[in-house]
Amino acid sequence: MRNLLRHALPVTLVLGLVVGAAACTSDDSSSNAAGDASATTRPPASGPPDATYDHAIDPANIDKAVAELPTMVQESLDRTGVPGAAVAVVHDGQVVYSNGFGVREVGKDGKIDPNTVFQVASVSKSIGATVIASEVGKGTVAWDDPVTKYLPGFALSDPWVTDNATIADFYSHRSGLPAAAGDQLEDMGYGRDYVLTQMRQLALDPFRITYHYTNFGMTVGGEAVAKAAGVPWEQLSARALYEPLGMTSTTSDYEKFLAEPNRAVVHRREGSTWVPSSRDATAQDPAGGVNSSVTDLAKWMQLQLDNGKVEGQQLIDEDALLAMRAPAVVSSPPNTPESRTGFYGHGMNVSIDPAARLRLSHSGAFFRGAATNYALLPSENLGIVVLTNGMPLGVPETINAQFMDIVQTGGVTRDWATAYTGVFEKLFVNPSELEGKTPPANAPQRPNATYVGVYTNPYFGSATVIEVDGKLKLRLGPTPMEFDLTHFDGETFSFTPPGEGSLGPTAITFTVAGSGSATSFLSEYYSTDGFGNWVKAPGTPSTAPVPPNDNSL
Repeated sequence: MRNLLRHALPVTLVLGLVVGAAACTSDDSSSNAAGDASATTRPPASGPPDATYDHAIDPANIDKAVAELPTMVQESLDRTGVPGAAVAVVHDGQVVYSNGFGVREVGKDGKIDPNTVFQVASVSKSIGATVIASEVGKGTVAWDDPVTKYLPGFALSDPWVTDNATIADFYSHRSGLPAAAGDQLEDMGYGRDYVLTQMRQLALDPFRITYHYTNFGMTVGGEAVAKAAGVPWEQLSARALYEPLGMTSTTSDYEKFLAEPNRAVVHRREGSTWVPSSRDATAQDPAGGVNSSVTDLAKWMQLQLDNGKVEGQQLIDEDALLAMRAPAVVSSPPNTPESRTGFYGHGMNVSIDPAARLRLSHSGAFFRGAATNYALLPSENLGIVVLTNGMPLGVPETINAQFMDIVQTGGVTRDWATAYTGVFEKLFVNPSELEGKTPPANAPQRPNATYVGVYTNPYFGSATVIEVDGKLKLRLGPTPMEFDLTHFDGETFSFTPPGEGSLGPTAITFTVAGSGSATSFLSEYYSTDGFGNWVKAPGTPSTAPVPPNDNSL
């Protein structure tokens, strides 16, 4: 999940936590309902003490939850306007529900069915971790292998962490990299190698005890495994998982997704209107680039619930999968004395739900138009996945919370839609200092020539300010994208950044010495990691940007 932006909680971060946080919320009504149901249900689970539960689940509750799914899904779509969704449920090794709702693209007739291919966004993290578990089981890599064993050119800002950070560290978001590290470079159009190379410039938080959700941190881990396997990540995923599991509609290739006739187009909401959009996540493929259907993801859920077996045959080593699903870092500390703690394993949330059962889950989202979620309840051999083709508004999380509530208690114990709406609304608030403000009337402005020129930045590359038909333009990125610079007041201008994290206009403030030309500018939006300052490059032309360094791993 592109990938909560750190200005306003980056979408990737919130979506990595939101289901676990909801599952960890104390709810007395849920606990009481589970207790009442246990009096008439089967005995608690047998097995070792740490796999035994005081309250059993009535099998009839699962049937009831499945029966109510169509209504729950349609109500969520009607409430939000999200164009479409697909849902699958697996239980005791069988697909017990699979259906599609709504349309693949607004304004067109194509209906969603169980084989419709969606971009699953950050659910890709769990799929990719399964790919790595496959390679761990084969002996290609170990979870605790340092990534520099396979990526000798990769570096972080701390040499000791560089030498010791493992595949597991990057797949559990505990490398110390800042949240959403590299996402803004991707938004500018930089490719995977360039983004990963720039990781060496970022200050780190304490290693292995700090949780920061990072798409490109996880991509480092995936790239290391791909190098060890000798094939690109996209091919490795197909060879290790998609093909042997029979996931015939699943790819980690955006071009193949675009060529799929039965695909769900992503949509963003503009006011009250839903419009088609697009999102190419190739740069962060291991973290967000999977395209799949609920038919295929049902097979993946069954694989997970059966500890790596397919029709009785061990496809993926059980110990490698168990390591993936073990808590590796605290992802959501308790915020009240009675709250449960949330954890992250390798590519998935690991939480204890209100009935004290282990629940594995992950959300995915693209601001440009995808929202997904799965939840696994291993004690009941039960899993549900919901894929949608609308921007993240909490729809899949709401449906899955309602479903699991009925499973555990026999009914829905709280208003999950309102709870998740409150979480997701925060994602779309522009945190800029200019938000809600209007420029002063007749604010004086220096001549445009004051600002024109090439400005350099060691992390983001160069930027160019040019004048076109009397207006200032800002060019950013390796293949320059052009943006209007609108004067606000004094030396401050506004512009709307590109990409997933952009929530509207933000401030750019130039430094001008006396009556001369600008010597630098500071971007509010790009200052998160301390690299928001661009410095005028003396003697460079003002008509084209300086090419970025050709770094590679």
